[in-house]
Amino acid sequence: MPDQQRADARRNYARILAVAQAEVAAHGSAASLEQIARTAGVGSATVRRHFPTRRDLLEAVSHERVEVLRARAAELTGAADSRAALLDWLGDVVTYCVEARGLAAALSYDLEPDSIQENSCAATIHEAGDPLLHRAVRDGTVTPDATITELITLIIGITLATESLPDPADRAHRLFRLAITGLSPRP
Repeated sequence: MPDQQRADARRNYARILAVAQAEVAAHGSAASLEQIARTAGVGSATVRRHFPTRRDLLEAVSHERVEVLRARAAELTGAADSRAALLDWLGDVVTYCVEARGLAAALSYDLEPDSIQENSCAATIHEAGDPLLHRAVRDGTVTPDATITELITLIIGITLATESLPDPADRAHRLFRLAITGLSPRP
């Protein structure tokens, strides 16, 4: 948010964002903008002035978690086992998508690389995960035709499919492991 905004506008932004984080955690991407406005004690026009689209709101709510994922990817970049590092990070993405219900929806807006906006959650996730994937591909531990977009799309689909099930975290991680290992029994 620009620093030149009035102090009351900055306070409104912070209050709206705090309320939105709680609402999105409780209701996912379907959180009511009107409820957010009521709870924050502002008009719906004020919410829309700060967050013109639902996408803008979801990205603002998800920003901190996405930054944690970026830091985690950087931490794993030098790991000895490039496949394990990639899978650990992707597991973290699954966890965050399950815990932060709006994150999967925020990421789903940008599934194709050409549509990724420079400051979007998806751009940050792609930027963080690409080095891990490229290293694993270079080491021959991951199929060379996999893309970070496909892996994130898989996680989004799994997260959205399991979010209303009992114990969505366990279900999402189980499905992710199944997708990674495949159906063939191990020798």
